[in-house]
Amino acid sequence: MGDATPDQLIEGLARVCSRAGLSSPEGLTRLTGGATMESWRFAAGDSTFVLRRAPSLAFMEGRPYGHDVEAAVIEAARARGVTAPEVVAVLVPEDGIGSGFVMRALPGTPNPKEILEFEEPVALLKQAARDLARIHSIRPGDVPEAVSVMDYRTAIADLRQQFEEAGGDRPIIALGLKWMEDNCPDPCEPVLIHGDYRMGNLLAEGPGRLTGVLDWELAHFGDRHEDLAFGCMAVWRFHRYDRHALGLGSLEDYFAAYEAEAGVSVDRERFRYWLIHRTVWWALGCLKMAKIWRSGEDRMLERVVISRRTSEQELDLLLLLESDAPRARRRGWVPASLTDQLFEPKGEATSAEIVVAVSEWLATLKDKLSGHDRFQLAVARNALGIVERVSRSAYVELLPDDGDELSRQILSGEKTLADTYLLQDLRFSVLECVRADSPKYPALAVARKKWLGEE
Repeated sequence: MGDATPDQLIEGLARVCSRAGLSSPEGLTRLTGGATMESWRFAAGDSTFVLRRAPSLAFMEGRPYGHDVEAAVIEAARARGVTAPEVVAVLVPEDGIGSGFVMRALPGTPNPKEILEFEEPVALLKQAARDLARIHSIRPGDVPEAVSVMDYRTAIADLRQQFEEAGGDRPIIALGLKWMEDNCPDPCEPVLIHGDYRMGNLLAEGPGRLTGVLDWELAHFGDRHEDLAFGCMAVWRFHRYDRHALGLGSLEDYFAAYEAEAGVSVDRERFRYWLIHRTVWWALGCLKMAKIWRSGEDRMLERVVISRRTSEQELDLLLLLESDAPRARRRGWVPASLTDQLFEPKGEATSAEIVVAVSEWLATLKDKLSGHDRFQLAVARNALGIVERVSRSAYVELLPDDGDELSRQILSGEKTLADTYLLQDLRFSVLECVRADSPKYPALAVARKKWLGEE
């Protein structure tokens, strides 16, 4: 519970409810998920509410604004007809439970696995486009001044600094940064950007009804195409990689519904720019998770596992960027995966087998756990799976030895996708990384079919 004990959280929440004119809280339960903020569900009288809070006050340091501003943004969106939750109280220091706010719970599920199997995905897609257009109708002046306007070039420079701080040794991310520097669009009229508009942050009910838009902590002003692109990234389409708009349908249907509500046309080139920009952004966000864990700021298990999802974004990024390479380079041969050649143990148990044994034992605890603990169990088994796959591989070094030098050459323009073997080398290394980190990632099968000719 971060910097609050269970008793402190209950007591503080009782003070919040009293101030908001609500009954005493009952049945406080930690919700699953949430890589940054905590979410807790509770009942007060005949209604259900959700407490959204930071894991600690230290976690809020350096963030662009606090939960009071986020709550104001949500209320501004609700006033424009967005399907957003009603904020009933913002935490204050006297509550003694940190930073956050309480909102009225909405019906529906945020689970992408469930939502993407609804019977009417296109109907849901059109509602999502409608709400996004309504969010974009909000302009500076409608919300607190703390909500800043993005400067595109400054954003790129910030990402490049993050890259250097993280070691500067990931050539595919360097390729993305260089492309962004060379292709940054001119500024346009800023609109309110949700910043995290995707499956996982949308609540829905079957057969296809949007019931809520959640997680507004990244809201800022900028180019509407940033929001449009982010939810269409491969990672947020989950198991429906084939449905390019939010995992729900086609880009054509998504854009048409958005244009009908917003009264503006979607620019495909700007959309592609922001698709690449936010893929780089999330790749670096994944890398940063390890830094947060190492610092002790937040030792949540999920952070170290998310850090290994960097390779997923590198794979997606290379699939997005390779179309800019000369045709001859795109046809280049990629060797078969060396991780297909596995060591067969014969004597004492190997490290990989020990990891498997621990994972299998953890699986026996599944029915004894619930809520966030059950979610953390799944994360733990995922972490052990990564260790097992790397340790039993015949190809342990998944990143190039000269990653920092190659990244420097790419960023300086000394090397490009027109260079002999660069694209093939990057393809090979990222296939190996994702094979170890996320073997079930949908884009991996797509890339292997495209690059290795697999069916």
